[in-house]
Amino acid sequence: MQAGGKAELRNHFRQQRKAALSKVEARLLAVASIELPGRVPIGKRLGLYWPLANEPDLRPLAHLLPRQLALPAVLPGQGLVYLPWHRGQALGRDACGIKAPVEAPHLDPQDLALLLVPALAVTPDGLRLGSGGGWYDRLRADPGWRAVPALAVLPAACIASSLPHDPWDI
Repeated sequence: MQAGGKAELRNHFRQQRKAALSKVEARLLAVASIELPGRVPIGKRLGLYWPLANEPDLRPLAHLLPRQLALPAVLPGQGLVYLPWHRGQALGRDACGIKAPVEAPHLDPQDLALLLVPALAVTPDGLRLGSGGGWYDRLRADPGWRAVPALAVLPAACIASSLPHDPWDI
């Protein structure tokens, strides 16, 4: 992996992801459509995310698990929380300006079967480079949330042999 700080690597992997995404997004959705329903039992939810620029858009999966989805939101004084979501539901903007069902009740970790998390890069052992807010790291520092399985969503072109990390990175 090339030398450089996280900011430099974020720029590099944003370009990598953008270049690769158009080639793999349809395949990613096809694989997710097959694999995900069996991983989310009745009564549990799949944690998606509202895609930002050049992040894989998994919202088309909503028809597979109606009423079993959740979106993250950063709320003032509360950090990152997950909220129930279904297609067609009115959305507001969280503290980061990202669309979310901000009026919905918070979910507990045991309500979710799996979290799908956007990433700029990951290492084979699971270290994730995100956008830099640290919201997922703080959430996953809680043992309850750490116990919920999470998968980083990104093209294979963004797998790095190593990444710099800080003590709080999970």
